[in-house]
Amino acid sequence: MWKVGMSEEVGKALQAVVDRVNQAAARRSKTLPVVPPRLVAVSKTKPPDMVIEAYRKGHRNFGENYVSVILSIILESCPEIEWHFIGHLQKNNVNKLLGVPNLFMVETVDSVKLADKVNSSWLRLRTASTQTLKIMVQINTSGEESKHGLPPDETVTTVKHILSKCSALHFSGLMTIGRYGYDLADGPNPDFQALLSRRQEVCASLQLPLEDVELSMGMSTDFEHAIEVGSTNVRVGSTIFGNRDYPNTPTPSPEKKSKVPTEEAAKKMERLTVTEQ
Repeated sequence: MWKVGMSEEVGKALQAVVDRVNQAAARRSKTLPVVPPRLVAVSKTKPPDMVIEAYRKGHRNFGENYVSVILSIILESCPEIEWHFIGHLQKNNVNKLLGVPNLFMVETVDSVKLADKVNSSWLRLRTASTQTLKIMVQINTSGEESKHGLPPDETVTTVKHILSKCSALHFSGLMTIGRYGYDLADGPNPDFQALLSRRQEVCASLQLPLEDVELSMGMSTDFEHAIEVGSTNVRVGSTIFGNRDYPNTPTPSPEKKSKVPTEEAAKKMERLTVTEQ
């Protein structure tokens, strides 16, 4: 039954988002680097069959917040899949994550210590390979305590450390989550503007070309605006795969129905991440 109904829905939703990504890119200012935006389809809490269906429709870049979810996808069904890890990465999970086949990028390196750990682990696990691991540095542009990421004023020193001390890592760009529910009627999203400023600062200080430093910002509710102002990597989940399915969440009574999971359920989901795509 799933293959008859849901496969068609996933395909249509994916194509609709791809069209919106391309249209938003066409609206970008000509002063921005000409870097085609990458769509990362985030399937958090959804069954592997939905990832496989999107893959069959031609998509290749997928994002996950949980190492265990990435490991559960059958690689034989998706041999060319490219995994983006977008959750909070704890140092004790680094080795497990780096062992994932087809790991394309870790978008959430948020400290020098974590960068050093990922670097040393990658060197140890890939001794027979000269391939570097693509990483992004996560910045907490909104300053919210619930968000992970570097304070903005530590961006340059952290990137400089990675470039000079982490030979196994390829610095690909900057990432932010930003505050939820920002109203564009109030003007451009300040979190996106902050990430743009940090890129300018990094490139000027470390003599890097702007087009070589990607920006990962924008999710289901704001990815078009993010692309318009310069994002090169957007993380879209519910618009493609539907609303999240949180486990162990009691069914609310009619008068208390809510799309937000209970506090207890939310805490269980935060073992590796607090991000919501």
